[in-house]
Amino acid sequence: MQLKHRLMAMCAFSLFAIPALAEIVIGVDISTTGPAAAIGIQSANAIKLWPNTLGGQPARYVILDDATDVSQAVRNFRKLTSENKVDAIVGPNITPAALAGLDVLQETSTPMIALAASASIVTPVTDPKRKWAFKLPQNDALMATALVEDMRRRGIKKVGFIGFADSYGEGWSKEFTAAAAGNPEIVAYETFQRTDQSVTGQILKLMAAKPEAILIAGSGTPAALPQKTLVGRAYKGLIYQTHGIGTLEFLQLGGKDVEGTLFPTGPGVVARELPETNPVRQVALEFTDRYENKYGPHTMTQFAGDAMGAWMLLDNAVSRALKTGAKPSTIEFRQALRDALENTKNLTVPNGVLNVTPQDHQGFDERARIMATIRNGKFSYAQ
Repeated sequence: MQLKHRLMAMCAFSLFAIPALAEIVIGVDISTTGPAAAIGIQSANAIKLWPNTLGGQPARYVILDDATDVSQAVRNFRKLTSENKVDAIVGPNITPAALAGLDVLQETSTPMIALAASASIVTPVTDPKRKWAFKLPQNDALMATALVEDMRRRGIKKVGFIGFADSYGEGWSKEFTAAAAGNPEIVAYETFQRTDQSVTGQILKLMAAKPEAILIAGSGTPAALPQKTLVGRAYKGLIYQTHGIGTLEFLQLGGKDVEGTLFPTGPGVVARELPETNPVRQVALEFTDRYENKYGPHTMTQFAGDAMGAWMLLDNAVSRALKTGAKPSTIEFRQALRDALENTKNLTVPNGVLNVTPQDHQGFDERARIMATIRNGKFSYAQ
């Protein structure tokens, strides 16, 4: 069913159509303040567009800000599970917080749909902690292969790498190194903190290695600092970023210094420029129209699409979990919901097509990635 028709149906649902059940309560932990606020605000904007139902039943959303603080995220998880008795958690926006929350998920048998990117959130799936963890953003490996394919197509032989000095950067280093397999060769490797005010030392070391391109593995506005420093130091090679940069604030902060950036992203980010044959285009366009009617032209981002995708995934899974007879706000329902999430088939969301399995708690394939660039201050389709 097309997204707009599904949303209309959900908003117009009747309590007479399905026997009334206790409302479904979803906890949301996002970063609307702190270094990742540029990401969290986009998530929050999309969440404001969520219908007040899931699986045809009333739903309530308890939304907490973790201020981009890992400890606060864990406290939010505990509050949501112990006080609010949520049936599932959506978020957080950053990988370290999602990893820190895994213990709470296991202790309380609560499924999570993370809005953070690293594959380490959901792998290895055989880890008991990760039994309850799912996520919407594409795995690093999927996006890393897109970057490597683009670099090889452009004949790039030597690349430098600078990434966050945390699990996000570490994950990207691992996956990009594996995808490249020496072609291109990584000739220099540096790290930086999300809160750093200068990365001049690292950039000088990277440039000394004379790479033809540099990959910056960061997210949100902190990812702009290395790029602005490279441009300020007159670096002439290509600059790549990850799908974590897809925020309006990144464009505003980066200004002319981020023009021409190449990065992989979900198709929803450039829905209007996608070819008619793209399998995600219709759903992506429907959400883009709805989102930008609310927030203005050119405001659609990867993170808004992921947050809407989380609702669509929950809506699909809740409808199947309810058929087991389990009641919301019980451990039986959380288990049924987890099992339903783990068996999601061919669900098209704004950034791809989900096929979630016991072996894959993310579920996207190549239909969830395109190469994009920054052109005239906007995210644009690159191929």
